[in-house]
Amino acid sequence: MKPASQKTKLAPSLKKFIRALPKTETHLHVEGALPYQVLRKWKPREYPANPFFHAPRHRIRKFERFDEILLGHALPWFTSTERYYEGAKAIFAKHTAQNVRYVETSFHLAATHFLKIPPSEIAAAILSAAPRGLEVRVFVGMLRNDYRGPMRAVIDGIADCDNITGVDLHGLETLPTEAWTSRVWKRMRAAGKITKAHAGEFDGAARVREAIVKLGVTRIQHGTRAIEDPEVVALARDRGVTFDMCPISNVRLGVVPSIRKHPIRAYMKAGIRCTLSTDDPLVFNNTLTDEYAALAAEAKFTKPELAQLARNGFGVAQISETKRRRLLAEIDALAKS
Repeated sequence: MKPASQKTKLAPSLKKFIRALPKTETHLHVEGALPYQVLRKWKPREYPANPFFHAPRHRIRKFERFDEILLGHALPWFTSTERYYEGAKAIFAKHTAQNVRYVETSFHLAATHFLKIPPSEIAAAILSAAPRGLEVRVFVGMLRNDYRGPMRAVIDGIADCDNITGVDLHGLETLPTEAWTSRVWKRMRAAGKITKAHAGEFDGAARVREAIVKLGVTRIQHGTRAIEDPEVVALARDRGVTFDMCPISNVRLGVVPSIRKHPIRAYMKAGIRCTLSTDDPLVFNNTLTDEYAALAAEAKFTKPELAQLARNGFGVAQISETKRRRLLAEIDALAKS
């Protein structure tokens, strides 16, 4: 199914270009990326062929409702390391089919508490599902109020997990960012981890500023509403911050009214590095190819602009410089053809 925002057909040459473009996915939640077909095959009577939230015009206006749909479908599946492996294998097969070469994906840290499974074991299950030719880096995502009770020790232990690349702050953005977060994020960076934060999605530009200034992150997940404050846009540019953006998600959640009115081009013109990802395709029924196609069809992104988005993803990828140069050269050659 095409995303709701994609109405204009693409020229065959542009479709071919998008398919051939080496891509990255740098904002992807494992639980939210489980292909719906996996659930359908598992329990066809419970999961209908056409769920209501996949309808092209369906919009989810509140984060709590989105969370209800996502967790209601993901939690029944993700009950063991074996299920994380099987789910990740299905997710990565879709990436391979779209010529995605690099993925950063996060899993919900609370799962380790409820399932009584160490974070490193879930990360290992996800990594073991990666096919040849696809580089995968695993992050853990946590809520703004997770640092309490038994979760405190779990979070502190992430710094010593060699197979976990970094941490991400996600969940209900309107909750206050508690004091522990800046201390933990600083400690994670000292341990060599990459730190991210969701900001500027269901809350405004001030949360983007907070993530950059108080948490010290240079990887913002979304950042969509930073456009509401030119000073925050300038701050992100000057600090070399990357916005890992998901336009179709933003439309389906009512953060922006349409792909055409999405600020991603404005950010790129302002000098902010933007990447392109799908966020939670289990809910939005989107693919990375759909994201590129939607920008091309509705926002009239050109081949050079689409190529720049792909380049940006490899610019932040945790890969060797040799591989980075090779992939960027591949993109450049394709863009010139």
